[in-house]
Amino acid sequence: MADALSRRRAGFAAAAVALVAIGAALWGTTRKAESADAPAPKTPPVIVTATRVEPQDVPIYLTGVGTVTANQSVTVKTRVDGELDKVGYTEGQDVKAGQMLAQLDPRALQAQLAQARATQAKDQAQLLNARLDLKRITQLTKEDAATQQQLDTQRALVSQLEATVQMDEAQVAYAQVQLSYTTITAPISGRVGARLVDPGNIVHASDTGGLVVINQIDPISVVFTVPESAVGDINTAMAATPQGLPVTALGRESNQPLGEGKLVLVNNQIDTATGTVQLKALFPNPRHVLWPGQYVNARLLVGTRKQALTVPAAAVQRGQDGTYAYALDDQGIARVQPIRVAVIQDNVAVVDEGLKAGERVVVDGQYKLRPGLHTVEAKPAAATANPRGAGTPGASSPGAAAPQGAGR
Repeated sequence: MADALSRRRAGFAAAAVALVAIGAALWGTTRKAESADAPAPKTPPVIVTATRVEPQDVPIYLTGVGTVTANQSVTVKTRVDGELDKVGYTEGQDVKAGQMLAQLDPRALQAQLAQARATQAKDQAQLLNARLDLKRITQLTKEDAATQQQLDTQRALVSQLEATVQMDEAQVAYAQVQLSYTTITAPISGRVGARLVDPGNIVHASDTGGLVVINQIDPISVVFTVPESAVGDINTAMAATPQGLPVTALGRESNQPLGEGKLVLVNNQIDTATGTVQLKALFPNPRHVLWPGQYVNARLLVGTRKQALTVPAAAVQRGQDGTYAYALDDQGIARVQPIRVAVIQDNVAVVDEGLKAGERVVVDGQYKLRPGLHTVEAKPAAATANPRGAGTPGASSPGAAAPQGAGR
């Protein structure tokens, strides 16, 4: 009786366990079905800033580091020995060509000139007398009162005295030139520097130093270098622009324009040590903004790309396969678009291949993007302040990140 009761209880327990297992299985199946029917959670759109590809004329520049140099520089020296009597300029003064700069003591050279003139006068008197004698001897020879030898001797004496008078003339001219060197004038127009010799000093033509240095600073020159690969483009542009290629001098720190000039020289050889070629530009400098020895950035205009496709430089990305940009379709879906960039300057990239005019590209927020993700453009600050001007999510914002103009 007890055994039968135990078997009955065991049967009930097994049935209860089976019912629990069946219920658990049914519950799991139901949950799986509910999970399958539920929609997958959506990836939130990525907030980006985009702009449109715009065609525009883009100036093409070559930029190099340059040094401002005087267009002409002359160290004024004395050409004769003597005592420096006085100077005719003030340090730092602008002088004109031909202006008196210094005066040497002229007395010794004045005496030499007087001596040369006296010798010339004596020899001229002897020549005059010899010519009169020649005239008389010639007449006497016709009358057989003088021999032919006397006549020939007198003719030789006249020729000798004529040569002596010519030498005297040269000595007088030389003495006059030497005397003129005691007045030292400016060979060029420009600005004088510090006085190197004070009045009262004895100066010599053999002195290594000079009296003063004159630098021509209006106009003024800028010497700069560009890579040797640019020589062909520069020569082609020079042939097409007879009036000279424009060059802009920019401040090294401020990058602000300091002057506008013209290219005047492409050096006749490439520096093989640096792989660069030296260029020289001439600048009007009436306000003396440019100064000799100053470092500047020189920007040379070599041409203009007409109606080139442009995007802000921030839109250009670089990967293992080259350059690309994130382009957006009409629904704001991002895709990777390979592009070929011709040049980047002034934060503007010129695109040769891969994009079309009017196409939208992302300029900010690329680090969060993957191909196929939906995007929403960031609202401009003005639209945030005025809700009525706010754009619809996913629509292009006309004022967003417009490309900067090149060549400003």
